[in-house]
Amino acid sequence: MTSAQRQRVRQIFEAALERGDAERGSWVAAQASGDAVVQEEVLSLLEHHQRAGKFLAEPVVDRMPDLLAEDTTLVAGTTVGPYQIVKELGRGGMGRVYLASDTRLGRQVALKALAPHLTRDPHQRERLRREARAAAALSHPGICAVYSLEEYDDELLIASELIDGETLRAEIASNHRPSSDEIIRTARDIASALAAAHAQGIVHRDLKPENIMRTRDGRLKVLDFGLARTESGPAATGALVTEPGMLIGTPAYMSPEQLNGQPVDARADVFAYGATLYEYISGVHPFAGATPLATIARVLESDARPLGQRCPHVPIVILECVERCLRKSADERFRSAVDIVRALEHAGDGSSTATPGVWWRTHQVVIVLLYLIAATLGWQIKEWIETPTTVSLFIALGVGAAIGGVLRGHLVFTERVNRRELVREHRRSVNVLLTVDILMAAALVADATLLAAWPLTLVLTMALGVGIALAALVLEPATTRAALGDV
Repeated sequence: MTSAQRQRVRQIFEAALERGDAERGSWVAAQASGDAVVQEEVLSLLEHHQRAGKFLAEPVVDRMPDLLAEDTTLVAGTTVGPYQIVKELGRGGMGRVYLASDTRLGRQVALKALAPHLTRDPHQRERLRREARAAAALSHPGICAVYSLEEYDDELLIASELIDGETLRAEIASNHRPSSDEIIRTARDIASALAAAHAQGIVHRDLKPENIMRTRDGRLKVLDFGLARTESGPAATGALVTEPGMLIGTPAYMSPEQLNGQPVDARADVFAYGATLYEYISGVHPFAGATPLATIARVLESDARPLGQRCPHVPIVILECVERCLRKSADERFRSAVDIVRALEHAGDGSSTATPGVWWRTHQVVIVLLYLIAATLGWQIKEWIETPTTVSLFIALGVGAAIGGVLRGHLVFTERVNRRELVREHRRSVNVLLTVDILMAAALVADATLLAAWPLTLVLTMALGVGIALAALVLEPATTRAALGDV
């Protein structure tokens, strides 16, 4: 199958998921336009989708009720350590949640009894203990506090802060679209909470609107850090706490590498942050499909519709932040929420209207203009002093300007129309551009040494050469790092 056929298969498959089962076969045949390979592949994917779709669409508790059937329902009045059960608040795939009273301190807490399938294995049970201890060490006003880890009749329970408010999911469902100020405040609050965890080497892995609550007084709280993953250190990117290949989280908010069962780090939370913020702002999931499987396929293969097209009023710094968070390659995202906090530092305060992407594009355009000036200056010097040396220097400057201008134009074009390929294209061209810039700077300095009769032109030519060199060695790494991350 050719690359063009694979692309066609993906397009037809995604579109077919939006249609009813009865008309899919004939519709696919028409869209395949006689290409039997494409038609057969799409129909095969649809058949697998039929088998897997129900598994992904139904809540885990509905599909496998025995997961919670084995646990013990704690009735009102039951004592678990210092906590006395008041009532059950709800249940889900991770277990049951109870309202409990702390008999020592006279406060109410949320007591989560983890489902038996999470705790029956001794090694997994010990991991959960370690992760809960790590989460309990987090102290941030935007993180739901974990108070203690309790055991009762072989059950593992996590006692945490009881939040009085509503989830971000409820806000999204209310159809109230937030103002620019609300967007900036929410984006900052969530990023700040995540940054506190990432700085301690803790990755949430299940960030989503259901796990973010707004209290009655307007403060945001990120929940369920007690089931997060710990890393070996703030900069660690490897060691999994969960077995390799095991999916922990909600598929629609998982990063591509997380869906593929690969090791994850803070950049998986960055992706979930982007998806959550996009949905909070627009009311639509960035990769929404007709079925859960279609959504997962789009997370893995398709780019989200630009948020600015859905919500033109959103500040540009938020638009670029969300776009960068949702990139397929983890290397192209922010390294952690700490970097997101820095990116949003001046959002909405009027002190900065240019974003990292704007500065990077501006840098490319300015350098191309300097190339043209350098080539023009080389020609003029050759006209004033026509020697083999000045002719050679002019040719070198002209060729360098052509090569550098084409490559930088290509990068700007890629950034505008195919952003997902920008990091790869930048890596391919960065060494060539650096060589071109240094050689052009050297050519200008060499030309300047021949201009003793024109002191002002000598100084300006020398300054232009030094400027191009400094831009390549000092300015460009900074603007590229701000726009693209560590590449």
